[in-house]
Amino acid sequence: MAFALEQLEALLRSLPDPAFVLSASGRYVAVFGGTDTRYYHDGSPLVGHTLHEVLVPARADAFLADVHAALRDGGLRIVEYELSNRDVRGLSDHGPSQPIWFEGRITRLPFLVDGEAVVLWVASNVTHRRLLQDQLRSLSETDDLTSLANRRRFAAELQACFEAFVRYGQMAAVLSIDLDRFKAINDELGHACGDDALKAVAAVLSEHRRRTDLAARLGGDEFVLLCPHTALDEACALADRLKEPVNQALALFALPDGGRASVSIGCAVLEPDDQTGYDMLRRADEALYRAKRRGRAAVL
Repeated sequence: MAFALEQLEALLRSLPDPAFVLSASGRYVAVFGGTDTRYYHDGSPLVGHTLHEVLVPARADAFLADVHAALRDGGLRIVEYELSNRDVRGLSDHGPSQPIWFEGRITRLPFLVDGEAVVLWVASNVTHRRLLQDQLRSLSETDDLTSLANRRRFAAELQACFEAFVRYGQMAAVLSIDLDRFKAINDELGHACGDDALKAVAAVLSEHRRRTDLAARLGGDEFVLLCPHTALDEACALADRLKEPVNQALALFALPDGGRASVSIGCAVLEPDDQTGYDMLRRADEALYRAKRRGRAAVL
C-alpha cells in the first residue's frame, strides 16, 4: 500500500528524534519529529533561520563544516557533539549541570531546495550512553582500593609525555614511590591495616600533587607520580615535600617492635636517548633502590 502525502508528513512529525533539513549555506529548511519531550523542544521556529543566527559562532562553524563534509563525501556522516544552552544565542549561561550529548547522522538528500544542496541531519540524545561510557572508562583506569589512576592509565599518560618530549622537547619527570616495611604492616597488623595504609598514602599524594601531575598505584605498595613540564630539580624538590606528610600518614600504623613504615622516593626525567617513557621509569626505580640501600626514608 502506497503512503499518501499526508500520511508521510504525519510519520515524519511523529519521529521521536528530531530531523533537520539543512542547506549548504546553513539554513534550516525544515524540522521534523522531536516528539520525545524528555529531551527535545519544538524545533519549528528554527525554520528559515541559519545556523549562525541560532548558535554561537564556534558551534555554528563546526556544524556547517559537518554539513559541507556530508555534501562533499555523499555518504552517511556520523558526528558526536555536546550541546548546551551556552551554545545557543540569547539563552542564559545557567543550565543543566551535566553535559548533553548528541549523535548526529547526516546524509546528502537527492534534490535541491531553492537551488541549494541540502542534507538530512537526524539528532539523537546519547547522553546516557556517553555517561555510561565515561563511567566504564573511569573504572577501567582507576585503582579500586585507592581511587588513584591504575597502571593502564599511567601507561597512556606516560606515552603521551614521551611523545610530547620527542616532538616538542617538553620535559617530564616521574617519582617512583615505595613504602619501606610495608610487608611488616601486612604481616603483623593484618591486611586490613595494610589496605588502610595504602589509602592513607594515596590521600597524601592526591592532596599534595600539582594540578597537572598524575598520581597512580602500579600495584602492591608501588606508587608513581608523573609530572609533565618538570625538570629534575623540581621533581626532587616535590619528592622532598612529599616525604614528610607521607611518613606522618604512615606513623598511624606503628609496628609491635616500635618501628614505623616510611617512604623512599626515586626521581628521573626524560632524556634524549630514551626509546620509551619506561626508560625514565626504570631510572626512577634504580634511584629508588639506591635510596633504600642508603637506609630507607630517603629521596634520590
